[in-house]
Amino acid sequence: MMAVSTERLYEVIRSPLVSEKATFVSQFNHYVFKVSTGSNKSEIKEAVEKIFNVKVKSVNTLNQKGKKKRFKNKIGFRSNLKKAFVKLEPGNTIDTTVEVK
Repeated sequence: MMAVSTERLYEVIRSPLVSEKATFVSQFNHYVFKVSTGSNKSEIKEAVEKIFNVKVKSVNTLNQKGKKKRFKNKIGFRSNLKKAFVKLEPGNTIDTTVEVK
């Protein structure tokens, strides 16, 4: 595995994804993150391990194409998105809840 710079680690992991499906899979020790479209599985694994100080078992990724949306007479597109489903080794957890004040 190649070493990734600290700046690249924070560039790879954009944010945790909070959705109904992400909440459901969290009970199976999976966590979902928005990641940069140019990142690969090994970079994502290393970034999660170093940022959150956990041991990653596996990483699955998917590219979600932006949908076409219409507002009045204007047609626009949502941006493309890459998601990473990260499974952690047993005994490891990540606190993805953020307190907003």
